Amino acid sequence: MTLVAPVGTAALREARFDDDVPGEAVLREVRARAGVLAGLSGSGGFRRVYTGPERRCRATAEALGVHSVPAAELGDPDPGEWRGRTLAEVAAADPAGVAAWLTDPDAAPPGGEPLRSLLTRTGGWLASQAEAGGRVLVVAGPAVVRAAVVGALELPPAAFWRLDVPPLSRTELTGRAGRWNWRCATPL
Repeated sequence: MTLVAPVGTAALREARFDDDVPGEAVLREVRARAGVLAGLSGSGGFRRVYTGPERRCRATAEALGVHSVPAAELGDPDPGEWRGRTLAEVAAADPAGVAAWLTDPDAAPPGGEPLRSLLTRTGGWLASQAEAGGRVLVVAGPAVVRAAVVGALELPPAAFWRLDVPPLSRTELTGRAGRWNWRCATPL
């Protein structure tokens, strides 16, 4: 399974809880790297291609020239009432809430999704794909890629916050359910 983090957006650069449409210049860069993706698939290609439901994920897949199916299970965690605000704004208004969110996998933004829920749904989706077999390409947000690595390697939830997934990087999981291996993120 190859997981590709989507292009960076203004929201990502601002650490804002929001899905943002990538600019055309960024998408041109993605199109220029599409050949690398073709080389990853080998002679057999990808059996299935999925994206997170976010606009930046779908736009990245389109720019890479792959036909994909959006999967709700691959969506970023719901930020609830924090949507549209920057992390700095939220931390200034609710430092205890942010501290809990970063340390307790069962804590969630008001009206949002806790980390444990993200890990559970991503892990369930990952297991279903392992059962289906074949090469899979996923374009999903960094949080989903991190959750997939945590689940595949059976890491503790706290490890989620220690993994960096830069825009337009790929992370590869090889093997099968119960015996995943991780190839560290590399640029496209």
